[in-house]
Amino acid sequence: MMKKVLITGAGSYIGTSFEKYVNNRYPDKLDIKTIDMLDGSWRSAEFAGSDIVFHVAGIAHADTGKASDEVKAKYYAVNRDLAIETAKKAKAEGVKQFVFMSSVIIYGDSAPFGKTKVINADTVPSPAGFYGDSKWQADQGIRELADESFTVTVLRPPFIYGKGCKGNYRTLSAMAKKLPVFPKAENERSMLYIENLCEFLVQVMERCEGGIFHPQNAEYTKTSDMVRMIGEASGKRIRVTRLLDPAVRLACIVPGKIGKLTNKAFGNMTIDRTLSRYDFDYSQVDLKTSIERTESI
Repeated sequence: MMKKVLITGAGSYIGTSFEKYVNNRYPDKLDIKTIDMLDGSWRSAEFAGSDIVFHVAGIAHADTGKASDEVKAKYYAVNRDLAIETAKKAKAEGVKQFVFMSSVIIYGDSAPFGKTKVINADTVPSPAGFYGDSKWQADQGIRELADESFTVTVLRPPFIYGKGCKGNYRTLSAMAKKLPVFPKAENERSMLYIENLCEFLVQVMERCEGGIFHPQNAEYTKTSDMVRMIGEASGKRIRVTRLLDPAVRLACIVPGKIGKLTNKAFGNMTIDRTLSRYDFDYSQVDLKTSIERTESI
């Protein structure tokens, strides 16, 4: 039986990617519709008749270190208040499942270069800034609404990337296409390719599974490996060398923007793989193939 999915948040990278993925692969299983959340008209729209509401509307993570109180308030208004209000409307109108995109950021920043951070079943959320806190408060508030007739599905994914994505991946990709050499610094990160995320979403929606989920790629990623793969996919050979590692260590301890950016690029944050194993297979694209697809013209 086909399920009706209402995506709340038009124009989002995840929402539009999911709709395209479903229309290409599962057109007989999920019927997708999208509603714009930019103004208040969504409040008068009918959620009744939808089996699932997939909430993706929100303000994306950015450099929020020097944000004004007004900007901070907007993050909470959109990432927390709007999300909880949407979930309450869905529940009141008889929607069976509410799927919310939380984030691994609720566990705080990644560990700096040279140190490790592994998120496991015992890791307590501890957001480092107001962006993470706004997501964490929404995460909690939405889960409180769950009951026997209203399934709440919360995803806490790591860094998401794929063709057409923005943010840190685009910066890394630009570097890979310009730099002749790159440090072979040892680090590990959990990441999630957009098609793997979309497959995960299809599976939890079909099963109406609720709870907290940590989807990720089957492989951890090292920054230098990713840069090398981006170069290869773009027809550019990049020399990866340990000779530059001392420069990375030095840059990490430089106060201010340089140190922050270096630790962001070479820091460590992984999700214990046991948290990402479920009764279905969703990691259908390996890392190398995902980079090739992301970089394809």
